[in-house]
Amino acid sequence: MNSETERIPGPMSGRGSVGAKAAPRGADRTDEIRAVALRLFATNGYQATTMAHIADELGIRAPSIYNHVGSKNQLLREIIVRTLDSLTEGFDEAIRSSQSPTIRLRRAFEAHVRFHARHKYEAFIGTRETRSLDPEALAEVLERSSSYERRFRELIREGVDAGEFNVASVHLASCALIDMGIGVAAWYEEDRSTGEDGLVFHYGEWAMRLLGVGAA
Repeated sequence: MNSETERIPGPMSGRGSVGAKAAPRGADRTDEIRAVALRLFATNGYQATTMAHIADELGIRAPSIYNHVGSKNQLLREIIVRTLDSLTEGFDEAIRSSQSPTIRLRRAFEAHVRFHARHKYEAFIGTRETRSLDPEALAEVLERSSSYERRFRELIREGVDAGEFNVASVHLASCALIDMGIGVAAWYEEDRSTGEDGLVFHYGEWAMRLLGVGAA
């Protein structure tokens, strides 16, 4: 999908997403700027959004933004880095309370799915606008992204070695699971008949089948 010609259509529920609306009154101005930038980058596209557009949404003069952020590209970097950091923290928290590769993987994957059900704007920007980063920021983001994927890959390898998973390729399995979760952001809405918990449960079941859990 071309980020300059295709956008997220209209308002999105995005429960828990900082992009659903600007930060509450009294919040730090930088957070407000980042929240508006997140929404505009996702709905209008990074290239089509200017600092003047962000300032107009906030009801301030464009030059005032530069008292809080250095550039539009810095805003994009911060949004994507914060997203990846949140995903990584969610993974680490999910696996903390168990030693079983199967339980840890399921909990980590379910956290991954839940994040993408709640944070549609972040998911869209992370998959569609990364290419707009400057080279230094891009290298930083790619390293964080690789680190996150590596966590899944290492946990799947641990399950294979323990005889709990049965997959032909650990790498392909990790990529498939990550893409499954990311894809939720493209279609899931809270008012659908399957609630968030049901969504997460069913995706967890499918993940276990993909990994061959319980297969003869």
